[in-house]
Amino acid sequence: MTTVQEFHGVPVMMHPSDGDIVATEQDALDLIGNAGYQGARWTAVPADRLDTAFFQLRTRLAGSIVQKFVQYGMGLAVVGDISRHTEESSALRDFVRECNRGQQTWFVSDLDDLGERLKQGRR
Repeated sequence: MTTVQEFHGVPVMMHPSDGDIVATEQDALDLIGNAGYQGARWTAVPADRLDTAFFQLRTRLAGSIVQKFVQYGMGLAVVGDISRHTEESSALRDFVRECNRGQQTWFVSDLDDLGERLKQGRR
C-alpha cells in the first residue's frame, strides 16, 4: 500500500516493494499523478519495482521516465541496491552519478539516505 511520509517537511509518496513493475512512461505518469493527488513532492520507488529495461540505457526507458518526473516537477528517488546494474554498465554509473548531483532524481541506498538528502535541503 502506498503512503505519504514526511522527511524533514517534504512529503514523499512511499511505494512498497511488492506491486506492479514500472515498465512504461504511462506507469511513471500513474505514479506522478497519484503522488501529486496525495500532496507528495517526491516519489520513492524501490529499485526492484523498475523493469530491468530501465537500467539498460540503450532502451531509453530511464530517460523517458526521468523526463516525465522532471516535466511534472515531481522528485524521483530510486531506493535500493542497484550495484548489479551499475557494475555492468559504465554509462549507467555515469547516469546515476549525474542524477545524484542534481535535485530532481536520486538513486539512494535506503530511506535513511533519502532522508539525509532531503534534510540537507537539496529539494
